[in-house]
Amino acid sequence: MIVAGDAAADLLLSGVPPLEEGKEKWISGASLVLGGSSSITAYNLARLGARVGFASVVGDDVVGHFLRDRLASTGMNLDQLRHVRSPGSGLTVWCCRGEWGSARAGITYAGTIAALQARHVPSSYLSRARHLHVGAYFLLTGLHAHAPALFRRARRLGLTTSLDCNWDPVEKWDSNIRNTLAHTDIFFPNDAEALRLTGRRTVRAAAEDLARLARVVAVKQGERGVFLQSSLGSIEIPARKVKAIDTTGAGDSFNAGFLEA
Repeated sequence: MIVAGDAAADLLLSGVPPLEEGKEKWISGASLVLGGSSSITAYNLARLGARVGFASVVGDDVVGHFLRDRLASTGMNLDQLRHVRSPGSGLTVWCCRGEWGSARAGITYAGTIAALQARHVPSSYLSRARHLHVGAYFLLTGLHAHAPALFRRARRLGLTTSLDCNWDPVEKWDSNIRNTLAHTDIFFPNDAEALRLTGRRTVRAAAEDLARLARVVAVKQGERGVFLQSSLGSIEIPARKVKAIDTTGAGDSFNAGFLEA
């Protein structure tokens, strides 16, 4: 299985007090962790036992090498993880008032997040896999022009395909995504994204519209579970009751579990 898309890191700072210009404050903890929607999906797929190849672009810097080491720890294939001198790797700094996941605010350096291009996923690499997944579509501006061709090429080589879009930061809700969905087997939007993509008022209506493009649409609804739509009909599956600590990366982890199953 090949996952292609964004790779980034999150720097989590806990116990951050109000900042004052010119003054140094102490915090209670700091942790550098794997971020990026696509890299989280790839990591969790590999942890679930899938044979995974990951295609992305990171900087030739400390963060980029941290990301490679973190992903390599799962045994996944990183032949198509490219390091570039400029820009640097994507990084988000999260300032949390309490412990991890508490009230927080973040700032992001985009860096290489948008750098992936279709040529970075060659046919020789695709031909070794059964499935292609692309995450964080709207962030991958370098891929938009040739994304439909990439998915069409994967299909011709016998792969199934899946796509997750994430929120569109420029609020256009297009960027060639509909042409890409025409060559997509499974689409993984969340409920807010599905509604914005279609202009519909209900998840069911949005899923029906999107299922006219992708073969299967799995709309993630957080604590309400998932709504699935295909040409065979629809089904709503409730979420398990758990104590939620932090939902960051939950949708990307869902993608991994769905694809592995």
